Amino acid sequence: MEITLRDVESADLDEFFRFQQDADAAHMAGFAPTNPKDRSIFDHHWGELLNDEKSLVRTIDVDGQAAGSIAVFRDGDTHEVMFWTDKRFWDKGVTTTAFDLFLEEFQKRPLRARVVVDNVGSLKILESRGFTEIGEEQVFSNARAEVVTEKLLELR
Repeated sequence: MEITLRDVESADLDEFFRFQQDADAAHMAGFAPTNPKDRSIFDHHWGELLNDEKSLVRTIDVDGQAAGSIAVFRDGDTHEVMFWTDKRFWDKGVTTTAFDLFLEEFQKRPLRARVVVDNVGSLKILESRGFTEIGEEQVFSNARAEVVTEKLLELR
């Protein structure tokens, strides 16, 4: 299995939208748009992200197919990373390998991440790469229709 990162192609967006429809994955991530089936909201979000010169967005590619995405964006004065991998690639080392490749490419620090406290897989990846907890926040999760606790982590 060859795992690489590449620029996002227009066909990838169709896959990313499909990934977003997976209720289990959205629950694990803890976030989703108010209406995850609304393609116009999805396209608007991705258009802003891809056209933001301060963001770095990559497709996680596994053997020539889009398996997920990883991006860093500016949140005020800090950079924040987010990632999403299609459920069929969970527990295969895909996200971990992609995250390592991304950290090689994007080396600005500090780098922050937000993760729902029960998203054990994402927390494991971040903590094993040196991210440490710097706080917690209570946020409303559309995907769960309830308030959840998110850990705020930072890599220096």
